[in-house]
Amino acid sequence: MGSGHAHRLYRHGHSPVHRLPAHTKIAAVLAFVLTVVATPREAVWAFGAYALLLAAVAALSRVPARHLLTRMLIEVPFVAFAVLMPFVAEGPRVEALGMSLSESGLWGAWNVLAKGTLGVAASVLLASTTELREILLGLQRLRMPPLLVQIASFMLRYGDVITDEMRRMRLARLSRGFTARGVRQWGVLAKTAGALFIRAYERGERVHLAMLSRGYTGTMPATDETAATRAQWTSAAALPLAALAVCLMGWWTL
Repeated sequence: MGSGHAHRLYRHGHSPVHRLPAHTKIAAVLAFVLTVVATPREAVWAFGAYALLLAAVAALSRVPARHLLTRMLIEVPFVAFAVLMPFVAEGPRVEALGMSLSESGLWGAWNVLAKGTLGVAASVLLASTTELREILLGLQRLRMPPLLVQIASFMLRYGDVITDEMRRMRLARLSRGFTARGVRQWGVLAKTAGALFIRAYERGERVHLAMLSRGYTGTMPATDETAATRAQWTSAAALPLAALAVCLMGWWTL
């Protein structure tokens, strides 16, 4: 049970951003993302301003740009979807590089790319400066339904355990000379998936019984009773308030 207590996105540090309480950062990122989504797509300059705000927070938190960029690759499927939009969308067409592109599709692709990239960057920055345990405690402080917090907690805690189980099963297959070369090997892989499900289910039962023997009654004990100070809330609110000012200017200049 030693795994699952840290995640690869987190980067240890002692910056002012790291020291902010988790629930203030979660609220700030949520407000920032909502502000970005509310910004008109025609205000192109506003998204550049949002990127500068995130870059300033990243510099303050001392998180390297390479750390953020490599972990933002998760949005590649959305980028692929956005690239296709100018070709499949309807409406007036424009010629660019010898291709006929939909004008509404171009705006839609820009809208998805700009807002999606900023949202992913803000989320990665939050994860890079906040440990998983602190994020869960922050959600608890923000009055998220306790059942959802517990489900997220168990998922994060035992996700690495299941991954390790998959790794051991893979090594066992390789030690017996198994190589997945085609459809004929799908039966072995299906049996592996079934065995992994049974093992995970049995492990979950053992964990549940262990929790009951230690007094678990369906709710996790409160472990975070420290409220954020007004100064900490003010520091966390600096990002969404600056973003709100940019959003209002974006609507004003249309």
